[in-house]
Amino acid sequence: MKIKVIKASPKKRKAKPKDESKLGFGQIFTDHFFNMKYKEGKGWHDAVIEPYRPLNLDPTAMCLHYAQEIFEGLKAYRGRDGAIFLFRPTENIKRMNSSAERLCMPSIDEAIFLDALKKLVVLEKNWIPRGAGTSLYIRPTMIATEPALGVHPANEYLFFIVVGPVGAYYPQGFSPTKIFVSEEYVRAALGGTGFTKAAGNYAASLYASRIATNMGYTQVLWLDAKEKKYVEEVGTSNIFFLIGNELITPALTGTILPGITRNSVIQLARHFGIKVLERQLSIDEVITASKKGTLKEAFASGTAAIVSPVGQIYFRGKEYLINGGKTGPLAEKLYNEILQIQYGLKEDEFGWRVKIHG
Repeated sequence: MKIKVIKASPKKRKAKPKDESKLGFGQIFTDHFFNMKYKEGKGWHDAVIEPYRPLNLDPTAMCLHYAQEIFEGLKAYRGRDGAIFLFRPTENIKRMNSSAERLCMPSIDEAIFLDALKKLVVLEKNWIPRGAGTSLYIRPTMIATEPALGVHPANEYLFFIVVGPVGAYYPQGFSPTKIFVSEEYVRAALGGTGFTKAAGNYAASLYASRIATNMGYTQVLWLDAKEKKYVEEVGTSNIFFLIGNELITPALTGTILPGITRNSVIQLARHFGIKVLERQLSIDEVITASKKGTLKEAFASGTAAIVSPVGQIYFRGKEYLINGGKTGPLAEKLYNEILQIQYGLKEDEFGWRVKIHG
């Protein structure tokens, strides 16, 4: 499929941020976006990169009523020599198609998806910041646009990609976060959509997240829906615990997002010679390890923050410090290793980095 490109006129282009230390996350978007339409019987069509604009939706667009909406998140990085890199983009594409299948939405040809990503990022290359830890965030999204009421899979969809410069996801940067264990609310149940990046999953997480925030915690540590006993995810990320000499993360059973950074952490840790276990891990086991002093580190992993160390856990009215509330050496090593691969600062032994310009 050929992608049409319509460039914004110079007069209508936005002013680029001058202070990269104040970029924040998800607040600024560039001059162009990609979009294409789908109609049952016709397939995907009208692929175009055009000037950024509001979307036109009918009040009965089915995404607004029945939550047929999925998305992805990845980044483009500027190397020292001006080269531009993506990090494991085909994994995001595969995961989005997995989400689409679960929500009865059409899949997208991987080659078209990747071509659209590359063309949009290269067109907006001057928006990619240069500061350490900054990047261009990429948000592919698919929504049901058929104007109809009645619960059934839509027959019309819109796929679009927006991009924007970002700084650190957490205002405190690479420093330990505090997490709140929720026993009252759950994120996902077996047989549900927990393994997808569906918008409804995030809407369901907001209430408990607000409770945690009001209590002074950064994220919620979710437990399983059935027994409210086993650790699953933390906020919008996967979770890891270094207990003794074993790095443990919950197994992918259908309720947990199969994180691309999670997979990268697992491969890197094993490459470092660390024993990594993907298994059920109860919150009681975590707390017991904390009391015994065998819980050496905890950290979250995700596209936005890469690796986010956890310095404190709140559970049943008590706070438990991890590694004295400080960033652990493994979290720091993994963070730096992935960061250097993403920015082209070291050899990529895994073939994760994709150079798209320069």
